[in-house]
Amino acid sequence: MMSRFAYLIDKIKAAEFSEFPFRHIYIDAFFSSDDFSEITTAPEIAISPAHSDGHLFSLLFENGYKIIDFPGCVTNKDQYIRWHAEKKVTNTVTNTACEGFGVTLRLVAPQTPLISHLKEFLSGPQFQTAAAEKFGVAAADVYADNGIQKYLDGYEISPHPDVRKKALTYMVNINPHENSEELDHHTHYLKFKERYRYIETFWQHNPDVDRCWFPWSWCESKSVQTKNNSIVIFSPSNNTMHGVKTNYDHLAAQRTQLYGNLWYHNVALQNDYPSWEDYVVGGAGARRHSSLPSAIKSHLPAPIKELAKRVLAMSRRESNVIGDRIEHHRTGNNQPL
Repeated sequence: MMSRFAYLIDKIKAAEFSEFPFRHIYIDAFFSSDDFSEITTAPEIAISPAHSDGHLFSLLFENGYKIIDFPGCVTNKDQYIRWHAEKKVTNTVTNTACEGFGVTLRLVAPQTPLISHLKEFLSGPQFQTAAAEKFGVAAADVYADNGIQKYLDGYEISPHPDVRKKALTYMVNINPHENSEELDHHTHYLKFKERYRYIETFWQHNPDVDRCWFPWSWCESKSVQTKNNSIVIFSPSNNTMHGVKTNYDHLAAQRTQLYGNLWYHNVALQNDYPSWEDYVVGGAGARRHSSLPSAIKSHLPAPIKELAKRVLAMSRRESNVIGDRIEHHRTGNNQPL
């Protein structure tokens, strides 16, 4: 039997690629107006306003949501509530490139037939295959992970291109609040600032080194996905920089997305997982360890070595170049989006 949402597949197949700021497809008005209205007014999506963080969690749990382990987030609601009361800047909880953290909840038990059907459709092979084929990804090489998610205030993932194991990602804004497009809780699509773009070249020449998160100050935001009922789909590569940093009142309504990934079954990587500090020389990057393996420098192509020499001639404050060190067996800061 044909799905009510089968027309979405036709939209993906017909969408044209955009190359700015990286290769992706963007579709405005993804759902029909009737479908989108019914989705965003469903009780699981349009949660009643809450009077406190504790009350909000109770409402979300009652409506079928569960806290999930998600990059940039904590899973202990009490820890989050204590932090959120003061929102003190911290870069020690999830990633040193971030200043805050949030909580992500996924809808695991839909209560209305429409939302149940939508959840099943997004998890089905027809939708996943269409998205994969659009980007030349073999469906047999990947497995899917997706869902309807809400992200609470403070949620942050600093700019990153996604890890190499991720084959494809998509995000659809289904925010239930009318003023959602004006709020500060949307995904930014970015590019490295000119003086940091050698990092992309390093990744290109070293496919066994995974990619990581970077400080916001290293990048420039080129576009923001504010439009409700819009979808962005892309296949991660060395320049697909994106990030989120939320600051909004989640008691009235919450940032809500259809979010999904395709993951490769097998990706061979070396045992070292550098973080952004490992790409800094003569400064913050040296603070964690006095003797780190010189794994990066030996792999640098000649043009990048020459660029490194020129950048190192700059003032110490601005000399951020490819590091000549990777901390051995570092695994803490390479989470995907």
